[in-house]
Amino acid sequence: MPSRTTLAPRNPTPLENKNAPPNVANLNPPVRTHGSEATIDPHAGNVTEPWKSDAVVAPSCDDQPAGSSGTGAGGIPPEVLAQIDKELALIEELDYPGYFLTMYDIVEFCRKRGILCQGRGSAANSVVCYCLGITAIDPVRMNLLFERFLSRERREPPDIDLDIQNDRREEVIEYVYRKYGRERAAMVATVIRYRPRSAVRDVGKALGMSAVELDRLARMLPHYGEIPVEALARAGCDPASPRTMHLHRLASELLRFPRHLSIHPGGFLLGHEPVCDLVPIENATKEGRTVIQWDKDDLEDLGLFKVDLLGLGALAQLDRAFRLLAEHRGIHLTMATIPAGDEATYEMIRRADTVGVFQIESRAQMAMLPRLAPRNFYDLVIEISIVRPGPITGGMVHPYLRRRRGEEPVVYPHPSLEPVLAKTLGVPLFQEQVMRLAVVAADYTPGEADQLRRDMAAWRLHGRIDRHRRLLLTRMQAKGIPREFAERVFEQIRGFGEYGFPESHAASFALIAYATAWLKRHWPAEFTCALLNAQPMGFYSPATIIDDAKRHGIEMRPIDVTRSRWDCTLEAGNENEESAAFSPSFSRHARFSPAGPTSLRAYSEQSVSPGTAPELAAEAPAVAGMQKRSPAPLREARLAVPAQEVRFPPAPAQAQPPPGRPVQPNTHVARARRATSSSGTPEPVEDRQ
Repeated sequence: MPSRTTLAPRNPTPLENKNAPPNVANLNPPVRTHGSEATIDPHAGNVTEPWKSDAVVAPSCDDQPAGSSGTGAGGIPPEVLAQIDKELALIEELDYPGYFLTMYDIVEFCRKRGILCQGRGSAANSVVCYCLGITAIDPVRMNLLFERFLSRERREPPDIDLDIQNDRREEVIEYVYRKYGRERAAMVATVIRYRPRSAVRDVGKALGMSAVELDRLARMLPHYGEIPVEALARAGCDPASPRTMHLHRLASELLRFPRHLSIHPGGFLLGHEPVCDLVPIENATKEGRTVIQWDKDDLEDLGLFKVDLLGLGALAQLDRAFRLLAEHRGIHLTMATIPAGDEATYEMIRRADTVGVFQIESRAQMAMLPRLAPRNFYDLVIEISIVRPGPITGGMVHPYLRRRRGEEPVVYPHPSLEPVLAKTLGVPLFQEQVMRLAVVAADYTPGEADQLRRDMAAWRLHGRIDRHRRLLLTRMQAKGIPREFAERVFEQIRGFGEYGFPESHAASFALIAYATAWLKRHWPAEFTCALLNAQPMGFYSPATIIDDAKRHGIEMRPIDVTRSRWDCTLEAGNENEESAAFSPSFSRHARFSPAGPTSLRAYSEQSVSPGTAPELAAEAPAVAGMQKRSPAPLREARLAVPAQEVRFPPAPAQAQPPPGRPVQPNTHVARARRATSSSGTPEPVEDRQ
């Protein structure tokens, strides 16, 4: 067998390495034909001889000069080639080449259509995924654990989560159905099970309890776990009464029983055989869609081929911002061309000026940013991961911060743990580190480590993770590791089960976080306009986003029936405008949309009195608007006066108080607030973590 197995796209042109030898094979994935359509067989890695080759098609090598490091072909470092060999050999052994090529096919469709997408999760641990362009994180450079993604001991197929900008995800779903056919593609269901609140609501309704009483009772109960009798007493129920006892007994018996089926947010089953021959199916509410009546765990147990196509609002925001920059400034950006390591961006992040920045905008993250003070990309990865239940419940946050500030020496409980914990200053923060700790410090076999991973993932099933406690503590103490540290590691494992980030997942999100932060720092008007048009998303309402934009010197123009579009738009000052509502000296402008959220209009009326507005920054780039006529030319402008003049439409005549009644200030504001409340527009959210 040749030394290297190659996964290559059907049309390798975009992935060809300029520095590779001329004998790079033009390989095609195994294909099974059904009728007029051809589909990729996800389990056909050993079908055709062309899969075996001495060449590696690596798109990431296009940016590396030949001989930049190592002696590998095309300047690829030897350790990268060794990792590629290892991964490709395992992929072929487990018969998964078609899985990777199918994901590559979907990613290529997104790129050709200009749809932003990015793989995340454990797939970012794979060099093959990186070379195929599925993920954007270099796992060799970040020393990520490939076994977290795929290993011989794992009893389920690999799982690649693909984030797609949410406003165009439907195009990708349509492509999948069109490519593979409805009979061979179906969406995965998810089983909604009874939890304390839903069980009490349904049982209480059957027992004739009022909706008000059930609401009060449900608010006292936890989201997961058991139904405590004390919570019933706090809600005003008598624990000794027959009705309360009956309610508690029946609701407790219902816990974890299936309640109804829903659709998984992104799971798809793809196969070369009709889906109905493998699993039970039903029609979805949307015409032309099929839903499997089993959930993802059932499919994994059967070894069926599933892909996750998830919608992400932050990618939609980035796409809109890139389009605004291209249209109004002639600047063409992509995720790959945003400058890395921008000090001004990190300085803004350290000040916690991150409203609207992906993953680091919550109150908890803002409180952590000045303390951790990120200065590079890996600091951002740690920032995203550290404000999570795993590190917090394991007591790892404060030791890491003290060591980072030099207030505490970096020590390791055992010399064997230094390679595992060195990059996080001796403190485990990621799931991969916990798995490595179990292997290195507790002599877990690969199979035991994989079972630990599965038990962490099944955190809702209480008791699964506790069975590892005695094993971990006994084996770690036998190696001379203090019991206190072993206990902290186990508590962190328990916390990671509830919500801990794999390092690869945090790195993928950190890439998007940095891109949005860079846009906010250097192009705040485009950033804000794109963020408003991508609502609803994030932690804050449009009113809070607008308030933050004004603090950054962005002029927010009101709705204008002659200029406003469906979305919020950008405009440049125009000296010849008939309405002289804005001085041509003012530079940053954004106009509200008449079809936008009601809170935008309400905020305009509440926050700015007629004829006044916040003071602008001393200097800012001008922006053009999408108007019925051609936008005014872009230009740099300096403020001529200390404050801008904003003229909002006067309140309607019927809103004025009748003669003889005292004038109530801001009568139209109160009306706007009522309208906002009745329309269901959410109030500003402080923190949803």
